[in-house]
Amino acid sequence: MNYTIEKNEQFALLRLTESAFSDEVPIEFETVSRVLFREGYSNIIIDMDPVQSVDQGGVTTLRKTSRQCTNENGLFIAVTKNDDLIEFLDKSNLSELTIMPTVEEAIDAVFMNELENDFRSEEDDEYDLGGSVEN
Repeated sequence: MNYTIEKNEQFALLRLTESAFSDEVPIEFETVSRVLFREGYSNIIIDMDPVQSVDQGGVTTLRKTSRQCTNENGLFIAVTKNDDLIEFLDKSNLSELTIMPTVEEAIDAVFMNELENDFRSEEDDEYDLGGSVEN
């Protein structure tokens, strides 16, 4: 799998240079994503701009990665403007996969998700404190 990776505090961005997410590519991507999860990344952006097709193994890998990100309150975002690929991914029942047209919008979505998680966490803390006070 040919790719570059950029990591920052909130997300990891993988930029694929493959034309197909098939054969050995999904297997290698799954290995890379497992390493990212172990490093604490729950937000993963995959720039699929050059990708023209995804095989069934690719769909399975995307589904696993998406589920893992969601379980960690993160996002798994595929970036593509390819209408045929978007339609294929939509029909593949990848309900937890977010698809964005640009990397910049994907990064914005990650930051919004982080803010929502922080807000939810603060609400939970306030509720917990309020429920434990006795008179």
